[in-house]
Amino acid sequence: MSDMNAATAPNVQPAEPMAPENAPLPPSKKPPGPWKLVWQKFSHNPYAMTGLVVLLIFVLVAIFAKQVAPFDPAKVDMMNSNLKPGSGKHLLGTDELGRDIFSRLVYSSRISLMVGFSVAIIAVFLGSLIGAISGYFGGWVDTIFMRLIDVMISLPGLFINILVMAIFGTKMIYLILILALTSWTGVARLVRGQFLQLREMQYVEAARATGVSSWGIIFRHLLRNASFPIIVNATLMVGGAILSESGLSYLGLGIQMPQTSWGIMLSNSQEFMLINPMLAVYPGLCILIVVLAVNFIGDGIRDALDPRQKKSRRRLAKWRKNFSKSGI
Repeated sequence: MSDMNAATAPNVQPAEPMAPENAPLPPSKKPPGPWKLVWQKFSHNPYAMTGLVVLLIFVLVAIFAKQVAPFDPAKVDMMNSNLKPGSGKHLLGTDELGRDIFSRLVYSSRISLMVGFSVAIIAVFLGSLIGAISGYFGGWVDTIFMRLIDVMISLPGLFINILVMAIFGTKMIYLILILALTSWTGVARLVRGQFLQLREMQYVEAARATGVSSWGIIFRHLLRNASFPIIVNATLMVGGAILSESGLSYLGLGIQMPQTSWGIMLSNSQEFMLINPMLAVYPGLCILIVVLAVNFIGDGIRDALDPRQKKSRRRLAKWRKNFSKSGI
């Protein structure tokens, strides 16, 4: 009888011990920060990731140019001039003076990328500083800086670059400075517009009420919130600086021998276009690939920072789905 009662009795499991009231809660998962969210969106963009990989390859080639280049880019060998690609140890052949084209392309990446990144850094720093001061303080400060920007924009940039390089010489430092001093105006106007909106926010008023100085508000609060469009503009400025350096070097006012850049290679190849057109194709192709890669990166950062981008894509996909179901 006892066995039957045991068989028919419900299987009651012992209750779990209750946690004490003052026991600490289990640690919750930390939400991802804004930079992590931006990277997640950026990494899902195939064009942006392709541009990033291509740019990193060019940067690594420029850093380890001595290990990558098989020959001295300035070594002249008239006995082996105008060799075709694959002749001997010359992967891309030689130019009119017998210099290895591949080695010159590798060493040229150093100059072109250095000029591009240096100009972008200086122009972004100068433009962000002037735009922040102008947008935050306003009044006569804003008027003076805006009229200065209007004057700078009205001047032809290429003419100013040629004039300065012809007067002061063709050293790389002069080239970087003049390109930066003619490129900061766009960044300044962008930052000024951002500051005109951000300075009216409540957290800025709270910072003023707690005694934070104007410079503290500019650098600690406002400039951080305006950093995303500045980063996008800086990436696009790298490609523009590379093109400007190539144009000045093509005109003979940029980097001079024995240094080499893609613009110099284009300038030297114009006399041999009918004999060996590949002399102009190789450096032009490098400029095209790098500028495209930088623009893809800039577009990817812009899409990752734009909260409306994902929503608009969803709306477009929904519209296409409804349109296909309608049978029209």
